[in-house]
Amino acid sequence: MVNSESKLDLLFETSWEVCNKVGGIYAVLSTKAKTLQKLYKDKIVFIGPDLWSAENPSPYFKESKSLLKDWQKNAVFPDGMKVRVGRWDIPGKPIVILVDFKSLFTYKDILYAEMWNRFSVDSLHAYGDYDESCMFAYASALVIESIYRHEGLSGKNVIAHFDEWTTGMGLLYVKAHLPEVATVFTTHATSIGRSICGNGKPLYDYMQGYNGDQMAAELNMQSKHSLEKAAAWNADSFTTVSEVTARECEQLLCRRPIVTPNGFEQNFVPAKKDYDAKRQEARERMLTVASSLIGEKFGEDTILIATSGRHEFRNKGLDAFLDAANILRTKWNNRKRKIVCFVMVPGWVDEARKDLQTEMKKKRHAGMENAIITHTLHNYSQDNVYGKMNYLGMHNAHNENVYVIYVPSYLNGDDGIFNMSYYELIPGLDCTVFASYYEPWGYTPLESVAFGVPTITTDLAGFGQWVLADFDNAFEVCGVKVLHRTDSNYSELVDQIAYNVYALFSDSAIDIAKVRNAAMATSKAASWDNFAVKYLEAYKQALENLHKCGK
Repeated sequence: MVNSESKLDLLFETSWEVCNKVGGIYAVLSTKAKTLQKLYKDKIVFIGPDLWSAENPSPYFKESKSLLKDWQKNAVFPDGMKVRVGRWDIPGKPIVILVDFKSLFTYKDILYAEMWNRFSVDSLHAYGDYDESCMFAYASALVIESIYRHEGLSGKNVIAHFDEWTTGMGLLYVKAHLPEVATVFTTHATSIGRSICGNGKPLYDYMQGYNGDQMAAELNMQSKHSLEKAAAWNADSFTTVSEVTARECEQLLCRRPIVTPNGFEQNFVPAKKDYDAKRQEARERMLTVASSLIGEKFGEDTILIATSGRHEFRNKGLDAFLDAANILRTKWNNRKRKIVCFVMVPGWVDEARKDLQTEMKKKRHAGMENAIITHTLHNYSQDNVYGKMNYLGMHNAHNENVYVIYVPSYLNGDDGIFNMSYYELIPGLDCTVFASYYEPWGYTPLESVAFGVPTITTDLAGFGQWVLADFDNAFEVCGVKVLHRTDSNYSELVDQIAYNVYALFSDSAIDIAKVRNAAMATSKAASWDNFAVKYLEAYKQALENLHKCGK
C-alpha cells in the first residue's frame, strides 16, 4: 500500500476529461481517484469543464451546495464565468468543480498576448479545439487562484496538476500569477508525436532525427506544440505514462519526464460471486446482436473477440485487427466454433439502427442488409473502418466461420442496441486485440486483463512494455501476448495476430481457465496501490523544485 512521505495540504488536478468520458484519460483519473482519496481525504479537488445542461445532465457529477460552501458564496470571477461544486460519482467520490468557461473567450487575445510575452507560446496558428481548451484551462487556473486566496493557503504545500496540452495554459497562468503553488504537468501523449503518426510518418525508426519545433511547423501544429513544450519546461515536475513516451518527450519537447504508469481500480470489476452471471449476461447480449444482424445461429461456444478505443485507424491498430480477422476468415476451419469479432470504436454515429432494434425482438432471425454495422453513420464513405471492411469483402455472408461487426457508438449503457456499458460487456469476451502503433500507455488491454480476458497488444504500447519487463511473454503466464511492432513490419504483425488467436482457441494444450486467471493476476500487479507511489515521487519533486527556486 502506498503512503505519503510529505505533507500535502491541497492537490488540484485539472483535465478536460474530469466528469467527461472522452478517452483514456478519463479512465486514468476516475480509477486513480480512490487511491488519492485514501491518501489525501478531500484534500484532492478535480477540475473539469461544465459541458452539461439541465436537459443533458452529467451522469458522473452530483452537485452539492454544502461543499466549499463559503468559497462558493464569495468567489468572484469574470462576468459570465460560473462554477458548480460536487462529487464525482466514481469510487472514492472525490470533490469536483465544473467550470463554465464560455464567457472567457472575450479575454482570449489578452491572455494569448501575455502567454507569448512570458512563455513564447505561439497562439497565432491556433485552430480546431485550441481556443476552447485554453479558455477552459484559464478558467481552471482562476478557480485554483480563488480557492488558494480564500482559504489562506500561503506557505502551505499546494500542488496544481495539469493533464495534457489542453490544460497547459492553466499551468502557465498559475506559474505567472501564483508562483507559490507547485505545478505538475502530465503529457499522456505528445501532440506532435501523435500528429507525426497520424500523418503516416515513421516515428520510431527516425526518432533521433526529429526536431519537435520543425515538425510542428511542417504539420501546422505550432500552437499546440509550443503550449505543450512551454508547460513541460515550466512545470516543477514533468511526467508521462511510459518509457516509450518518455523518450518521445525527451526528443520532441526537450525535457526528460518522470514515468508515472497508469494503474487500474479493481472496483470496476464484478465481484467473484457475480462474475459468471455478468459474463453470461454480456455474452447473451452480444450473441443476440450478432444473430439478429447476420441471421446465423450462434451457440454458447462462439468465440467473441473485440478491439476498442479511439477511432485512430492506424495509431490504434484498427487496420491490423481487420487484416488479421481477414486472415482468420480463410484459416479458421473449426466448423463447430464460430468467431465473431467486434470493432467497438466510436465513429460519427447517427443513431441506433431501427431495423436492428426490431429484428432483435424476434425469436428467429433471417439476417439483414448491411449486416456489418449496428448503428447508422453520417459519413459512410469517409469512415475508415467501414471502408476497410467493405474493401476486404467482409459482408458477413451466411455459413462463414468468422464474422466482423462494427459498433461505431460509445457504449455508455444507452446506445440503443447493446444498452450495456463497455465495462459490462468486457467480461463476455474471450479475447481482445489492441495492435497499437502509437499508444503511450494502453488502458484497453489493462482493462481487458482486469476482467479476466486474455489480450494481444504490442511493444509500442506502454502497457506492453511493462508486461515484457515484469512477466514472461506468454498467455498462460500473464494472460497477455505482446507482439513486436516497428515502422516496417506490418505484414508480420498481422500474421502474428491471426496466429496467436488461432493458437489460443485451437490448441487443446492451452488451458483457457489458467489464462484467464493469469490475466486477472497481471491486472492486480498494475493496481493503483502499486503505481501511485510514482505520483508521490512527482509531487515530492514538484515541491522540492518549487522551494529550490526560493519562491
